Amino acid sequence: MLTKRIIPCLDVKDNRVVKGVNFLNLRDAGDPIELGKKYSDEGADELVFLDITATLRSNKTIVELVEEVAANVFIPFTVGGGITKADEIGLLLRSGADKCSINTAAVNNPDLLRESAERFGSQCVVLAIDARRTPNTTGKWHVTVKAGSEPTDIDAIEWAIRAEKLGAGEILLTSMDADGTQAGYDIELTRAVAEAVNIPVIASGGAGTLESLAEVLDAGKADAVLAASIFHYGTYSIKETKDFLKQHGVPVRPV
Repeated sequence: MLTKRIIPCLDVKDNRVVKGVNFLNLRDAGDPIELGKKYSDEGADELVFLDITATLRSNKTIVELVEEVAANVFIPFTVGGGITKADEIGLLLRSGADKCSINTAAVNNPDLLRESAERFGSQCVVLAIDARRTPNTTGKWHVTVKAGSEPTDIDAIEWAIRAEKLGAGEILLTSMDADGTQAGYDIELTRAVAEAVNIPVIASGGAGTLESLAEVLDAGKADAVLAASIFHYGTYSIKETKDFLKQHGVPVRPV
């Protein structure tokens, strides 16, 4: 059985890690280089670095910071934020990233996924989907862009299926409704996407208790969990998390 991955997320604004609720009311959580090294040393399986205001500012991901983080971590490292071209993915990969996450640019130009996968391999291409429940419907979610600030009429499940066909190798799925609330992942959303595609799905948004992580990995059928607040503010360590999951029958890599 494939092991499930535990992935701390570094949401970065102005060279600092921040965390908010539903992408708003951001508060400082530390230095990205120090936190990245800490999680790498503690036994996290991967790391995700997101420049959360890059798209809003039409600003590029901070390459120098990526280089510094990459020099201090020894686990797979995904970078996202403001990526609009395949050439930028190439630059980030050369700067030390193992994968690149694309959201708004892929919605605006789906062919970017195909071009990037052909040039760098699907394993390097992560489609980030920020999904929000569609009002007055059951089992429907729509895609949002520009760090969750702008809704679209794109169905999140259909977009995930299309992205896989275009060449995305993984989906980073964030529930905008649950993000930062620490009230648990959107199990229904995660399961719906995981059952619709044949590529790994990373669940994001809502990590609170260790039970919530176990639930989305089991009932939600996620391949990995992304979490920020519970790690940044010391609620749980990577070891505590993995020990708990192992005790509850979730296969994880040893620390």
